[in-house]
Amino acid sequence: MISSTEQHEFRTFPARLLGDEPDAATRGWLEADVIGFLGHKPTPAHLRAMAGYLVSDGQTLTGVYDLEGPEQALHGDIPVATFASFEQPLTVSPGVQLAAHLISSITVRATHRRQGILRRMMTDDLTRAKEAGYAVAALTASEATIYRRFGFGAASYVHDIAVTTDSRFALTSTPSGRCELVDPGSIPALAPAVFERFHRSQPGSIGRHSQYGDRVSGRLTEEGDEDRGRRAAVHYDEAGTVDGYVTYRFAGWESKPHTIAVNDLVAATPDAYLALWEFLASIDLSTRVTFTSASPDDVLRYALVDPRVVQVTDIEDRIWLRILDPIAAFQARHYRADGSVSFRVSDELGFAEGSYRLTTKSGDGIVERLGDESAVDLHLDAWVLAALYLGGTDPRVTAAARVLVEHTPGAASTMAELLAPSATVYANTYF
Repeated sequence: MISSTEQHEFRTFPARLLGDEPDAATRGWLEADVIGFLGHKPTPAHLRAMAGYLVSDGQTLTGVYDLEGPEQALHGDIPVATFASFEQPLTVSPGVQLAAHLISSITVRATHRRQGILRRMMTDDLTRAKEAGYAVAALTASEATIYRRFGFGAASYVHDIAVTTDSRFALTSTPSGRCELVDPGSIPALAPAVFERFHRSQPGSIGRHSQYGDRVSGRLTEEGDEDRGRRAAVHYDEAGTVDGYVTYRFAGWESKPHTIAVNDLVAATPDAYLALWEFLASIDLSTRVTFTSASPDDVLRYALVDPRVVQVTDIEDRIWLRILDPIAAFQARHYRADGSVSFRVSDELGFAEGSYRLTTKSGDGIVERLGDESAVDLHLDAWVLAALYLGGTDPRVTAAARVLVEHTPGAASTMAELLAPSATVYANTYF
């Protein structure tokens, strides 16, 4: 699909390979994406690998091309802005998943900002997603000030943690099973089954795109080569089944204290998670382990004799959601309490605009659309609705922040009770 303004041409197309090579449009798009995220100029092998991932995921790409750039400027097949979208399942309640429209690779060249390019790409893409029947869209954001204007709200968070692993590290009990070192090259084959068990039970988890295995194993880094410092271990349960894995690398002798940096840690059971941490803490010549994707309510802290060995060094938003169809979205998830609350959504882009009543009973939710003049309990913007959806954000907090208006006293507390998740909302995947 192609459309143009006086200066820019917007082209939307599927990622394609011609044999093993990306076609010209995909190659140019990839080069622009690397530029936007400050990466190294890709080698031919790296381009082939990245194009293969895009095709495997069925990604739809948008490139914006400058029709009037000077002869010396980087233009032609290399767009001045990029945008990608594809589908993955979002776990909205344990065992319940919803097809999510994922958005990634958003870049606009510094020389072409403030020309309405991002708004055009985003609006066009969300319109296509709405027309295709998606109830939710999602993205991970490099900058936190951009996406509320498009109706996205931060719906899950992760903690960066640093764990002291000297003599103070001790678990209160011994987890079952055992850990073993493995070749990190085996992780891409082992990881999907482990991740799927974790993913289906974890509210907020997003399905992983095809390059994840190569990236976490170190087989292909952001620079396009192999990370030969990467190591891996797996956990076997009592039956000998792999139910957890970790990939990591030594941060270097210059790190003080000597540090093991975790790249990825996925466990299908609490025993697997704790056993992998016990393994990491036992690695000789190091006294600290860092992990940038820990749960906000990490079980490790409660399992330690001294919980102060865990320090939170940063808190980061992870999944930003956008509700495209409030009725379909809220009827998809499960509920722990019975009750009813009505709310009006203001949506600049119009997708979620309107008044609704959510009624929950015996775990199910029914949403009805109300008339525009109907009295409602709450009023909120689309980005606030998205932040609340999974239950990881408390409506009472958003009311205190004055981004949710309570017309009926106690309605924010009612919504908090209805939306309370059955487990901590957590996503260990970025895209």
